[in-house]
Amino acid sequence: MIEIARVDIYHFSAPIKEPIVTSFGAITARNNVLLRVEDQDGAHGWGEIWASFPPCGAENKVRLLESIVLPTALGRSYESPTEAWHDLTRLMRRHALQSAEPGPFAACLAGIDVALWDLAARKAGVPLWRALGRESMPDPLPAYASNLNPAGAPEMVARCRARGYRAFKVKVAFNLASDLENIRTIAEGLGEGERLMLDANQGWDIAGARSAILAMDAFGDLPLDWIEEPLCVDDPIEYWAELARLSAVPLAGGENILGEAAFNDAIDLGHLGVIQPDISKWGGFSGCLPVARRAIAAGRRYCPHWLNAGIGLHASAHLLSAVSDVGGGTGVLEHDALENPLQAPLAEPFPALVDGCFQLSDRPGLGVEPDMEAAAQWLQCHIETTA
Repeated sequence: MIEIARVDIYHFSAPIKEPIVTSFGAITARNNVLLRVEDQDGAHGWGEIWASFPPCGAENKVRLLESIVLPTALGRSYESPTEAWHDLTRLMRRHALQSAEPGPFAACLAGIDVALWDLAARKAGVPLWRALGRESMPDPLPAYASNLNPAGAPEMVARCRARGYRAFKVKVAFNLASDLENIRTIAEGLGEGERLMLDANQGWDIAGARSAILAMDAFGDLPLDWIEEPLCVDDPIEYWAELARLSAVPLAGGENILGEAAFNDAIDLGHLGVIQPDISKWGGFSGCLPVARRAIAAGRRYCPHWLNAGIGLHASAHLLSAVSDVGGGTGVLEHDALENPLQAPLAEPFPALVDGCFQLSDRPGLGVEPDMEAAAQWLQCHIETTA
């Protein structure tokens, strides 16, 4: 039995020298919302909430937690984290609809879910990958360098290669000519076994996506693993189906899909070859584990989306490890490769990449703990709530 007795909210914000440039705008600081959930016995677990964009989103989620979500959650008892997630999702449904903020509410509940799973695994004395159903120690997870900006992308790939990465995801959907030049230059410089992914961040309309895919196909056999979010997630399914037919490269998406039914549709319709839920945007472990299993069973690749600090990265890695040896799962881990002062301090000990792979430990729970002293310079607020 888990009684939610106390929750601490932490908001961090760390400015960065080189903004992350996307088709929807630039990210100029690393914002992070962490939750520390404690039960009736004093056991605790950590969760992380999507807070990368927009800049004001972190503060909004802090206020939602403080004023609505946690006053409802505190003092409630559950048999399991999954029971808690389903019940709190039900209880928050009207608030999410009335406020026109289903995404922020879902992200808050995802963070609570990850923290409760971490707590439960710590109490059981097992690593989270085992709590999620895997029996044997996982092999190192192949990881790819994410969020590579379009300007200077070939040079950035070289720097990431020197840090141990062997796969790279580059931002596109800015200018077709410069996008194609970046793709061609990077592809020509890839070594044996190295791979490239493209991320449009919903930046094309159907005409732009069609032109880009046809132009890339004209290059011939490019070492591309996927094209991510070439369209807006709510564009007509006919558009997605057309692109899937046109493209020799699988389409990817999922970070902006919200809800089990929407994921089931995306898997069943077949236009996405790569399914990418974000554990801190929707579902936590309780929602994303069934999605991952269903995607793999349907012959899709499960490759979790992640862009933030170390707690969420470890959560993504544990979930990927739990399903990576099931039904031929061949997923890869998204690893934020740009400047991120919060990544390692908020998840210690933070593992270094070795031969392009990320190795989890067999320590209980997530296996990491935030170093609050090391991250104190970026702390914006700390709010304590109790039942």
